[in-house]
Amino acid sequence: MRHTSLDLDRLHRLVHQAVTVPTSPAVFQVTGSGALTCLQGLLTNDLDAPGEMTLVYGALLTPKGAIVVDYWVLRLPDRFLLLAEPPGHAASLDLFRRSLPPRLAKVEDRTGQLDAVWLYGSAVAPALGRAGFRLPDHGKILPQDDNLLARPQAQAPFRALFLGSSATMQDLLHRLAEAGFSQGDAADRDAADILGGWPQLGAEIEERTLVQEVRYDEIGGVSYTKGCYTGQETVARVHFRGHPNRELKGLAWHGSVEPEGSPVTDSDGKEIGVVSSLLTLPARTVGLGLIRRTVDAGSEVLAGGAPATVVALPFEPSGW
Repeated sequence: MRHTSLDLDRLHRLVHQAVTVPTSPAVFQVTGSGALTCLQGLLTNDLDAPGEMTLVYGALLTPKGAIVVDYWVLRLPDRFLLLAEPPGHAASLDLFRRSLPPRLAKVEDRTGQLDAVWLYGSAVAPALGRAGFRLPDHGKILPQDDNLLARPQAQAPFRALFLGSSATMQDLLHRLAEAGFSQGDAADRDAADILGGWPQLGAEIEERTLVQEVRYDEIGGVSYTKGCYTGQETVARVHFRGHPNRELKGLAWHGSVEPEGSPVTDSDGKEIGVVSSLLTLPARTVGLGLIRRTVDAGSEVLAGGAPATVVALPFEPSGW
């Protein structure tokens, strides 16, 4: 279970101001004449239709449709850059080596060479302007000095992303701090993901997790029109002919509590799901859980042994 906590000042900065979170993600560069075709046959989302200089979210699946690892993919004129969380590094290398023919798509592991700075908060755009940067349109990438500045679609838990060489990151962070950005850490990033209802590898995404179970329809992580890709048959069957048995839902506990364990049960004591992520705040606790699809928002449950309410995602923390 993922568990993080913030005080109210940090929550306010994260939601209403401008915060940077530097990370060293797993990064893979794919080049070659067949790079687009090969990746299009692997990723759940469409890389072709958006065109060049775009940012897309998606995942690679097993042949049976389970998520292996998820990525933010930057499509540039001469290459693709795929960003994953560090726990997805080994699985990515194994999958690329088995799935991409070297004569068509060459994979280079650039982990440790490129770093990322994630930007959070409603004041990101004006703060970037004070630093001399222009925020791209949603889903687009702009070169900025020695780095790339990318803006995700509106559903994403962050407002923008810088990607560049590790050597440039400290100068970039200093420039952003002078423009009014506060520097955050992993707790801020986890909190933003939880508030946005965004799944994480190792928490919401497990070995047999299907894309529809973790809100890929809502967060723009899957295309149903792009054609075939590994695992697509299962994804399409669930979408067009059925539904998942469980879905990612929000949980709000009655006060600031520390749930003991992860089971979610109904009023009859029947297990209906599991808690996957927790965010503890001074006056409340919220989280994410994989819960039976038939359990509606507003339902009262016991989550980790404590009373909680099932709520719609994403959370709306503006009044907290």
